[in-house]
Amino acid sequence: MRFADPGFLVLLLVPIGLAWWGWARRRRPPRNRIGFPALGFLAGAPAARQASRRWVPGALRGAGLGLLVVALARPQQPHDLQEIRSQSRNIMVALDISSSMKASDFKPGNRLEAAREVLAQFARRREGDLLGLVIFAGRSFLQAPLTPDTELLGEMLDRVDIGLLPDGTAIGTALALSLGQLRELPAASSAIVLITDGANNTGQPSPFVAAEAARALGIRIHTVGVSAPDTSGIDDGFIWREGRTPDRLTSSDEAVLRRIADRSGGHYFRATDPDALERIMTEIDPLERTEVRIAQTRDYRELYWWALLPAVLLLAAELVLRATRFRTLP
Repeated sequence: MRFADPGFLVLLLVPIGLAWWGWARRRRPPRNRIGFPALGFLAGAPAARQASRRWVPGALRGAGLGLLVVALARPQQPHDLQEIRSQSRNIMVALDISSSMKASDFKPGNRLEAAREVLAQFARRREGDLLGLVIFAGRSFLQAPLTPDTELLGEMLDRVDIGLLPDGTAIGTALALSLGQLRELPAASSAIVLITDGANNTGQPSPFVAAEAARALGIRIHTVGVSAPDTSGIDDGFIWREGRTPDRLTSSDEAVLRRIADRSGGHYFRATDPDALERIMTEIDPLERTEVRIAQTRDYRELYWWALLPAVLLLAAELVLRATRFRTLP
């Protein structure tokens, strides 16, 4: 049950105040009175039945006013209750924006551009979900908190670029920041998607400590490693000016990412091109599909008559008794 206008319940102070005022008045002698000889000889006489029940009219008035206030607050009962099943998820995406993500092995752009495009498509399919974005390099930054607004998340993705943060790969820091956004939400429908092209080389905590924290909270981490199998033939003239080839995921890097995912109950994926990255995000989609049952009330039945009718009867009875059986002279 609920009250449609609960503010009226404050008026319950009125009958309570009237009851207190009537009790206090009966304990005080009247200001104007006529003196009579002492009637001490009647002290042991039993009180008349009517005198012993003089509180009845006041009680009827208080109860009637109280029920009238309840009627004004409009008590209601759910009438048409429906159960809706929703696929609700809370997903934090941790995106690497270190300088190595500029490598152009993900044609026609680079690794970061491909990741942004795939994540934007992933977000557009998340109707009813909460998505957030953490970007990281040498430090991590909350680019977008958890939100159901996919357009806002798309705008935040468009602003992501190399150089926004000091260079490096602080995977553990990014995971810790992502966990901070999810820890108050149901763990069964919460997950982190980590996209990176290298191993952790800076920041605290370490990725394994963050994975243990995620395991303790029951939050899964899905890790995605991005780089082509062979980057020796790539020269985009940006970060490879000193003659070294673009960084690629080594077997040891993959082992770290796999360990993070396995420890938290997630999965590790390897993306070697934009199409593979898109297939991976599509594969992650059903892994985080958790059914949530929501009880939705479409209509309420008014119950104020159950309080209004007794209130009118009680107030009417009080008036009748004061005019007849409990009538007093001025």
